Formats: sequence, C-alpha cells, structure tokens
Amino acid sequence: MNDYLVKALAYNNQVRAYAVRTTETVSEAQRRHHTWPTASAALGRSMTVGVMLGAMLKDEDKLTIRINGGGPIGTILVDTNAKGEVRGYVKNPQTHFDLNRIGKLDVARAVGTDGSLIVSKDIGLKQPFVGQVPLISGELGEDFTSYLVQSEQIPSSVGAGVIVNPDNSIQAAGGFIIQLMPGTPEEVIHFIERRLEAIPSISSMVTQGLTPEQILGQILGEDNIKILETMPVQFYCPCSEERVSNAIISLGSEEIADMIHTDGHAEAHCHLCNEHYHLTKKDLEGMLETATS
Repeated sequence: MNDYLVKALAYNNQVRAYAVRTTETVSEAQRRHHTWPTASAALGRSMTVGVMLGAMLKDEDKLTIRINGGGPIGTILVDTNAKGEVRGYVKNPQTHFDLNRIGKLDVARAVGTDGSLIVSKDIGLKQPFVGQVPLISGELGEDFTSYLVQSEQIPSSVGAGVIVNPDNSIQAAGGFIIQLMPGTPEEVIHFIERRLEAIPSISSMVTQGLTPEQILGQILGEDNIKILETMPVQFYCPCSEERVSNAIISLGSEEIADMIHTDGHAEAHCHLCNEHYHLTKKDLEGMLETATS
C-alpha cells in the first residue's frame, strides 16, 4: 500500500480530521539517514505530523518544523508542503535506548524536554508565520497537540506512531489529527474523548493494516465521517546536481577559480536527504565558463 493522507469532516462539519499512512515515507528517511530505532521513531513521528500540518496549507505554501529538547538526539528538522511532500533529518541519527517502562521506544529520553517546538509557515508573505511552544513531554504527539492549542488556538488531539523492525527497518508508521471547530457540542467532545482513550495505539492500527479512513472511523465512528480528499504522501527533496551547480555559479568566477586551483573539485551535502554531490575539476571549469560569459 502506498502512503497517503485523508482529509475529512465529521459531525455536521464541527470536527476536522486528518489521518495518514507514512510507512514508506519514514522508511525512505530511515534508509537515507541510517537512523537507529529511537531516532527513527522521533524523526518518523515528526515527519508524520509535519505532513498533516502541511496538508492544512494551500498551493505553494511551505512549512518547517524544528524541535530541540536538549536530548542526545539533537535537533529534528522537517520540511513539508501542501502537496504531501516531506523530508527531514535528526542531528544524531544513531541514537537509541532500551524500551521505556511501558515497553515502547523511549522517544522522550532521546528528544528531551528542555527546549521548544517551532513551526514556521511560508505562506507567501514577506515574513513567515512562526509559532513556538515549549516541549512538554518529548513524546511529540502531546507536544504537537500543545502547539495547535496554544499557537493556533485550535482544540486538537494529535497521534503519531512508528514501529521499527529488529533490523532497524520501518514496519509501520502513521498518524492522525482531530480538531474541534467552535461550537462543537459537549456530547460530541465527550464521545471523541472516550474513543481516543479506548482505541489501540496509532502504530498498532497501522501495523494491523488499517487505512487512514479506518483509523478515523475508529476515533470518530465510521458513519460520522465525510471524506473530503485523499492525497499521496512521499519523501521528497528538491535538491539536485543542477541546483548545486547553479548555487556554485552564483558565487561568481573568482570563487570558482579559487576552488579549481585550491582543491580541484567541490563537494556538497544536503542534510535533509543525506545526498552527496561530487563536482570534478572539469565540472568546475564548465561553471567558470558559464559564470564569466
């Protein structure tokens, strides 16, 4: 099954909901960055929530998430957009601990709580819209819930989970966001709260093969949901050798000539997708010609 996201409304449009399967997307991030299980869970949860937040944007809008709780994993950075494209990395990808006291990957220990979660939205204005909240648990689902409630003033519930295989590959990943619109009746709120307490973990539901639609059905009741849209989701990074070449050309002929005479080649590395680019002396000489023409 390919990864995809669903947008839905429920209870006469009083509840807005998103659910997503991100197993292949998180798998690609794990493969590129060689993350160990706890780091995979932290990055996977962040990317999963990030792609749902991105789905709330429009057209060419973009969103960047930066998390740093002072833990050994270091900074988590995620970029996403309104098209279901997401990329991300952790500063220390080989971070792993024993399971926590409830038998789950100890994401909170890796992330820490002495720091903040920052969401920056580029919606085409001169300056991005930036929301920042202190980390409250380091488990990330609760922290994103806090962000939506405090920064965007939307009562929300956020769930994200990643199951990692013994060989470090990703078995399952997915998530949901439930948001209450103004005026949602108390009986609807109580019903959703009870369902959230009773349902299995999100990673368990994905492992069992539940689709995003079925996940929302578990939370909101199948008969109460109106699916608005489905959207493919994928790990995507726009970096390329052409973009690297253009960036070097923009440095100007003097800088390129210095590269040729000093090193005879150039290296570039994209942190977000872990792609490496090697440009030979011949490549640089071609760029020098372009820069001077």
